[in-house]
Amino acid sequence: MNSVVLIGRLARDPELRFVPGSGMAVANFTLAVDKGLTREKKQEFESQGRPTADFIRIVVWGKQAENCSQYLAKGKLVAIQGSIQTGSYKTPAGETRYTTEVLANRVEFLEWGEKTQSSGKTDDFSFGNTNFDDYQAIEDDDDVPF
Repeated sequence: MNSVVLIGRLARDPELRFVPGSGMAVANFTLAVDKGLTREKKQEFESQGRPTADFIRIVVWGKQAENCSQYLAKGKLVAIQGSIQTGSYKTPAGETRYTTEVLANRVEFLEWGEKTQSSGKTDDFSFGNTNFDDYQAIEDDDDVPF
Protein backbone atom coordinates (compact mmCIF):
# COMPACT_ATOMS: atom_id res chain seq x y z
CA MET A 1 0.00 0.00 0.00
CA ASN A 2 1.40 3.40 -0.99
CA SER A 3 -0.33 6.06 1.12
CA VAL A 4 1.13 9.23 2.63
CA VAL A 5 -0.36 11.87 4.93
CA LEU A 6 1.74 14.94 5.76
CA ILE A 7 1.17 18.20 7.59
CA GLY A 8 3.67 21.00 7.15
CA ARG A 9 4.37 24.50 5.94
CA LEU A 10 5.23 25.55 2.41
CA ALA A 11 8.94 26.24 2.05
CA ARG A 12 8.28 28.29 -1.10
CA ASP A 13 5.37 29.51 -3.18
CA PRO A 14 3.77 26.92 -5.51
CA GLU A 15 4.96 26.94 -9.13
CA LEU A 16 2.10 26.46 -11.60
CA ARG A 17 2.56 25.33 -15.20
CA PHE A 18 0.38 23.80 -17.87
CA VAL A 19 1.27 20.66 -19.81
CA PRO A 20 1.66 21.47 -23.53
CA GLY A 21 -1.00 19.86 -25.68
CA SER A 22 -3.44 18.87 -22.95
CA GLY A 23 -3.37 22.13 -21.02
CA MET A 24 -3.54 20.18 -17.72
CA ALA A 25 -2.43 22.26 -14.72
CA VAL A 26 0.38 20.98 -12.49
CA ALA A 27 1.75 22.70 -9.39
CA ASN A 28 4.97 21.92 -7.52
CA PHE A 29 5.98 23.09 -4.08
CA THR A 30 8.14 22.00 -1.18
CA LEU A 31 6.60 21.12 2.17
CA ALA A 32 8.64 21.50 5.38
CA VAL A 33 7.52 18.72 7.74
CA ASP A 34 8.76 18.93 11.33
CA LYS A 35 10.77 15.87 12.43
CA GLY A 36 8.96 15.75 15.79
CA LEU A 37 12.14 16.02 17.86
CA THR A 38 12.16 16.58 21.60
CA ARG A 39 13.17 20.05 22.76
CA GLU A 40 16.65 18.82 23.69
CA LYS A 41 17.18 16.99 20.38
CA LYS A 42 15.91 20.02 18.45
CA GLN A 43 18.42 22.27 20.24
CA GLU A 44 21.18 19.73 19.56
CA PHE A 45 20.30 19.57 15.85
CA GLU A 46 20.15 23.38 15.58
CA SER A 47 23.54 23.80 17.33
CA GLN A 48 25.06 21.31 14.85
CA GLY A 49 23.46 23.07 11.87
CA ARG A 50 21.34 20.00 11.09
CA PRO A 51 17.77 20.45 9.79
CA THR A 52 14.86 19.96 12.20
CA ALA A 53 12.42 19.41 9.34
CA ASP A 54 12.26 17.26 6.22
CA PHE A 55 11.71 19.12 2.94
CA ILE A 56 9.44 17.10 0.69
CA ARG A 57 8.59 17.88 -2.91
CA ILE A 58 4.83 17.85 -3.61
CA VAL A 59 3.16 17.56 -7.04
CA VAL A 60 -0.53 18.43 -7.52
CA TRP A 61 -2.55 18.11 -10.74
CA GLY A 62 -5.71 19.66 -12.21
CA LYS A 63 -8.03 22.17 -10.53
CA GLN A 64 -6.37 21.47 -7.16
CA ALA A 65 -3.07 22.64 -8.67
CA GLU A 66 -4.69 25.90 -9.78
CA ASN A 67 -6.22 26.41 -6.31
CA CYS A 68 -2.87 25.76 -4.62
CA SER A 69 -1.19 28.29 -6.87
CA GLN A 70 -3.89 30.88 -6.25
CA TYR A 71 -4.36 30.53 -2.49
CA LEU A 72 -1.17 29.07 -1.00
CA ALA A 73 2.04 30.92 -0.24
CA LYS A 74 5.32 30.30 1.54
CA GLY A 75 4.72 29.61 5.24
CA LYS A 76 1.10 28.43 4.93
CA LEU A 77 0.14 25.30 6.87
CA VAL A 78 -1.36 22.49 4.75
CA ALA A 79 -2.22 18.80 4.98
CA ILE A 80 -1.42 16.52 2.05
CA GLN A 81 -2.83 13.07 1.30
CA GLY A 82 -1.31 11.15 -1.58
CA SER A 83 1.28 8.60 -2.61
CA ILE A 84 5.05 8.43 -2.99
CA GLN A 85 6.35 8.53 -6.54
CA THR A 86 9.96 7.74 -7.46
CA GLY A 87 11.82 8.28 -10.68
CA SER A 88 15.25 8.75 -12.20
CA TYR A 89 16.95 10.65 -15.00
CA LYS A 90 20.39 10.95 -16.58
CA THR A 91 22.38 14.16 -16.30
CA PRO A 92 24.25 15.50 -19.33
CA ALA A 93 27.38 14.06 -17.70
CA GLY A 94 25.78 10.59 -17.79
CA GLU A 95 25.14 10.32 -14.04
CA THR A 96 21.87 8.79 -12.87
CA ARG A 97 19.88 10.95 -10.45
CA TYR A 98 16.99 9.58 -8.40
CA THR A 99 13.92 11.57 -7.39
CA THR A 100 11.26 11.07 -4.73
CA GLU A 101 8.12 13.18 -4.46
CA VAL A 102 4.60 12.98 -3.14
CA LEU A 103 1.82 12.94 -5.72
CA ALA A 104 -0.99 14.70 -3.82
CA ASN A 105 -4.54 13.45 -4.29
CA ARG A 106 -5.90 15.84 -1.71
CA VAL A 107 -4.66 19.17 -0.32
CA GLU A 108 -6.32 20.67 2.76
CA PHE A 109 -5.65 24.35 3.48
CA LEU A 110 -5.16 24.55 7.25
CA GLU A 111 -4.52 28.30 7.25
CA TRP A 112 -6.65 30.75 5.31
CA GLY A 113 -6.11 34.30 4.20
CA GLU A 114 -5.29 36.42 1.22
CA LYS A 115 -2.13 35.60 -0.70
CA THR A 116 -0.12 38.80 -1.10
CA GLN A 117 2.28 39.29 -3.96
CA SER A 118 4.74 41.73 -2.36
CA SER A 119 6.10 40.36 0.89
CA GLY A 120 4.77 36.81 0.99
CA LYS A 121 3.09 37.67 4.31
CA THR A 122 -0.56 36.84 4.67
CA ASP A 123 -3.52 37.90 6.75
CA ASP A 124 -4.62 34.54 8.07
CA PHE A 125 -7.84 35.57 9.74
CA SER A 126 -9.64 38.20 7.67
CA PHE A 127 -13.28 37.25 8.12
CA GLY A 128 -14.93 40.48 6.99
CA ASN A 129 -16.79 42.63 9.52
CA THR A 130 -14.70 43.16 12.65
CA ASN A 131 -16.70 46.13 13.97
CA PHE A 132 -18.04 44.64 17.19
CA ASP A 133 -20.22 47.72 17.86
CA ASP A 134 -22.73 46.23 15.40
CA TYR A 135 -23.34 43.22 17.68
CA GLN A 136 -25.63 43.05 20.71
CA ALA A 137 -24.84 41.17 23.89
CA ILE A 138 -27.04 38.17 24.67
CA GLU A 139 -28.70 38.41 28.03
CA ASP A 140 -28.52 35.43 30.37
CA ASP A 141 -31.51 33.17 29.99
CA ASP A 142 -32.00 30.47 32.60
CA ASP A 143 -34.54 28.72 30.37
CA VAL A 144 -31.92 27.66 27.80
CA PRO A 145 -31.84 23.82 27.89
CA PHE A 146 -28.08 23.50 27.38
